[in-house]
Amino acid sequence: MEKQNSREKTIIRTSIIGILANVFLAVLKAVIGLTANSIAIVMDAVNNLSDAASSIITIIGTKLAGKEPDKKHPFGYGRIEYLSAMVISLLVLYAGITAFVESVKKIIHPATPEYTAVGLIIIAVAVIVKIVLGRYVKSVGVKVNSDSLINSGQDATLDSIISASTLVAAGIYIVFHISLEAWLGALIALVIVKAGIDMLGETLSKILGERADAQLARELKNTINSYPEVRGTYDMVLHNYGPDSHQGSAHIEVPDTLSADDMDKLIRNITLDVYKKHNILLTAIGVYSFNTSNPEAAAIRSRVSSIVMSHEHVLQMHGFYVDNIEKTLRFDVVISFDAKDRRQVFDEVCEDVQKEFPEYTLQAAMDTDFSEE
Repeated sequence: MEKQNSREKTIIRTSIIGILANVFLAVLKAVIGLTANSIAIVMDAVNNLSDAASSIITIIGTKLAGKEPDKKHPFGYGRIEYLSAMVISLLVLYAGITAFVESVKKIIHPATPEYTAVGLIIIAVAVIVKIVLGRYVKSVGVKVNSDSLINSGQDATLDSIISASTLVAAGIYIVFHISLEAWLGALIALVIVKAGIDMLGETLSKILGERADAQLARELKNTINSYPEVRGTYDMVLHNYGPDSHQGSAHIEVPDTLSADDMDKLIRNITLDVYKKHNILLTAIGVYSFNTSNPEAAAIRSRVSSIVMSHEHVLQMHGFYVDNIEKTLRFDVVISFDAKDRRQVFDEVCEDVQKEFPEYTLQAAMDTDFSEE
């Protein structure tokens, strides 16, 4: 809870800095743009206002996401942060479309800009401010895992490029008396639209549910596999309920000699250890057993593994167990999403194994690696 409160305060403090900086820059640019009759600078000012609005949305989203779980939402409100990031993306997209429409109007009905030295100096200072602000906000966003701050930081960096381009246009007009204002405004607008679409796509992808981070999955498996009774960890699934809120499940492979009491102690210890080290709650830990007293099991496993892994797109075989009393072979086969027809690959695997061991009944399952790279 203390970590969450610290994260929330960091995001809000950073957002307030962004609001103050963007409102200040928006006012300056609006005055300069209107005085110089520059559509590009005016559109840049509007973009700063949208950035300030983005920071306000970030604050609201962070506060709402920090609400305690309740009966209606027992997993908490962490995903609100993704919704706030989506709103920011839509604001950026709207600002870009609006700027493009206004710029096209100016292309059709051009106006001659009138630059002043003071105005251009202020724009140059604004470029520096935006570069510093963008790097700062994005670095904090990465540190506290906030998509809203990361999006705002990227947008601020983009703004610095936009502001710099208005200076270039001003220089071209002063030296060559060629006005590129409206055309530059249109180009800036298209860049903003592209950025908005990219941000929106990334946010929607997270709302829909992405695969677990491969590095995080490896760290979790290493923690679980550190227990001497565990020979392997498989079928790991992580559900994201916000940037710093995960719940999940996994299967562990253990000796077939462990008692129910042994398993209870082991699962409880693993659950507590994973929560302490990774802040992830494992709501379920399933069990695969491996043979310890069947001398033939190792040889059969080796042969079955060789057959299974010979097929293209098969990533792994696990959960293998030989039951000589019921004459069954149990195992799971992990098949890559790269396979054109995963079910067909699985059927072919089972067919080949069955040919090799006709006296056994197969209890095989097609599995998925949810952290596949």
